[in-house]
Amino acid sequence: MYEVELKFPVTDTAPLVERLSALAARFREPIEQVDRYFAHPVRNFAKTDEALRLRRVADTVAVTWKGPRVDAATKIRREIELGVVPCGPTGQVTIAAWSELLEALGFREVLEVAKTRRPARVLWHGSEVEVAIDNVVGLGNFAEFEIVAREGEVPLARDCVESLAREVGLAQPEPASYLELLLRQQAPPR
Repeated sequence: MYEVELKFPVTDTAPLVERLSALAARFREPIEQVDRYFAHPVRNFAKTDEALRLRRVADTVAVTWKGPRVDAATKIRREIELGVVPCGPTGQVTIAAWSELLEALGFREVLEVAKTRRPARVLWHGSEVEVAIDNVVGLGNFAEFEIVAREGEVPLARDCVESLAREVGLAQPEPASYLELLLRQQAPPR
């Protein structure tokens, strides 16, 4: 499967939520997500444009590999996500156990990205678009539009998310991931 995504920095989320609601977006309760990213022991994910992530939402944990971007303008990349059976009473225990396993295999933790996500779905041009209004610790507010598509469906999915973004007045997508943006902030000036 391919993740077809556009992300935009947003100064004020209230007007965007109003515009999406006018398009019959169905918002759900906000959730807290904590993503722990890992570096491969022999492959430089920054150069190969890949990511390995453990995501915790309450007591639910998933491990995700994101492949290199297929298209730079619209973030399109192959994604494999697997739910993790909880070990212990909380998602934190599961994250700790998986982190220990990955580190024993030579991976090293790079950074955690924490955010409050207000998810929604909107039907647009015949497709269900996943919408997220994110407040990312250290970065601020963003809006994401995403469709998970099979390889042959990618062009239609890209057109759909681009069209929805234009409809709600968003332009100039941010191609970098939250991880990349946070790492840039930590990099010493040149």
